[in-house]
Formats: sequence, C-alpha cells, structure tokens
Amino acid sequence: MEASSRPAPTQPSRSPEGRSPRFYAWEVGIVLALSLGRSAIYAVLNLTERLTREPLGEQTATVQSSQSRHEAFDFTYQLLDNLFALAPVALVLYLFFVHGGNPFRRWGLDFGRPGRDWVLGVGLFVLIGAGTLVIYGIGRASGATVELIPADVGEHWWTTPMLLLTALRHSLLEEIIVVAYLFDRARRIWPALQVSTVRPPLSHRGLWVLVLVSAVLRGAYHLYQGFGPGVGNFLMGVIFGWLYLRYGRVMPLLIAHFLLDVVGFLAFPLLVAAVGIS
Repeated sequence: MEASSRPAPTQPSRSPEGRSPRFYAWEVGIVLALSLGRSAIYAVLNLTERLTREPLGEQTATVQSSQSRHEAFDFTYQLLDNLFALAPVALVLYLFFVHGGNPFRRWGLDFGRPGRDWVLGVGLFVLIGAGTLVIYGIGRASGATVELIPADVGEHWWTTPMLLLTALRHSLLEEIIVVAYLFDRARRIWPALQVSTVRPPLSHRGLWVLVLVSAVLRGAYHLYQGFGPGVGNFLMGVIFGWLYLRYGRVMPLLIAHFLLDVVGFLAFPLLVAAVGIS
C-alpha cells in the first residue's frame, strides 16, 4: 500500500507565547481561589462579622492553635495543615515548568546570591518588624486591632520545630504566590507590563498598579486581625513588591518573612510587653 503523502499532524505549541491572556487570567483566578484569594475573602467576611459584635479592641485572633487535646493527633493535624497548605506553591511551580519556564531561576528562588539575599532579608526584617510593632500598638490603642495571639499551641517537644515549619510555610506561600507568581502572570495577562524583568523602569505606571494590587491582596487576607494588621501588611506588600521589581529575586522576601514569623510565633508577647503595648 502506498504511504500517505499528507504531513503528520503537529502538536500544539506549549510555549508561553502560545497562551492567550485569558488563559493566564483563568489560571491566576483558580490559583488564588485555592489559596490566598480565598483567605482574603474569608478574612474580609470575618472582619465584617467582628464589627457586628463587641469592639475590635476587646476581641482576640489566633494565628496558630492546637487542634486536639491528644498530643499525637495535635501533632498530626499541625503537620498535615502545613503540608497541604503548601500544595498551591507546588501547583504554581508545576504550572511554570509545564509552560516552559524555570521558576527557580526566573524568580530568584535559589541560593545563588546568599550574601546579598541575607543582608537585604535581615534589613527588611528589622524595618518591617519595627513598623509592625508601631502599627500594632496604634491599632490596639485606637481599638481598631484585635489582640493578636500568634500561637496557642501546647508545649511539647515538637512545638518549636512545628512553629518554624509554619513560619516557613507562610513565607513560601505568600511570597511565591502574591509576589513572584502573580507578578509573572500579570505581565502575560496585561501586555503593557511586558517590560524587562531585570531592573524594569520603576516609573512604569502599570508596574506600580501591579505592586498596589499585590499589596491590597496581602493586606486583605490579614484583615481578620483588624484594620491595623491590614494596613501594616499592605505597606509591607508595597515595599516587598518594589524590591522584587528592583532586584528580581524573591529570596530576600522569603528570608525577611520567615524571620518575622519566627519572632512573631516565639517571642511576640515579650516584644509587645517590652515596648509597652497592652
């Protein structure tokens, strides 16, 4: 039998250039619905409910709580919560690889520049940490912020390692999704943002819109703690977004966020008492 002269069908391109802005918009919507976008909606709803009860200053909010009176089950629940919460991070890394990119190289999610990353990260930790205490104190004094209890977990041999894992989880989830992933996908959704990713012109109006959107999202999913943490995290988001555009690396943000959460989980009561916050 004579072989067919018709050419074999070609497979559709999987390069990022072959995807439409609408495709990436749906992707971002799904990722946020599975992660911090959902958290933002619940946080706004939680704050709205709080405002219908007693004044915010008389309420409390706990970030990490025990989930069982039985130590073994509490440990298991805490561990599973941290692991499952990182699933959206794994998802965005996977999606990036599928679309033909290397997120570790593209987002500066590596250990290629440890010295500068740590210097910048520790500097951010000191700056944001001091600002957080000031804003929290103002919020508590004005009654616009609930009393924050970072961790209400039983004292066990695994408590401190688990809180360190939780701090790592928060830093990875927030900085990878709200900064690195969102900034990358926004450039594909909005063609006007397709400028150089290495030290882009920070006078570009669209880039500042992107920074503000990311900061609003960051502030929104902290509103369950009251207006003070919402404003504080919004300002943190502006600083983090600007630095990411300036240096193109997410590692300093991860370091700063991790240190902030470690101190918050392990030493927050001592800090607020030291600066005279009731």
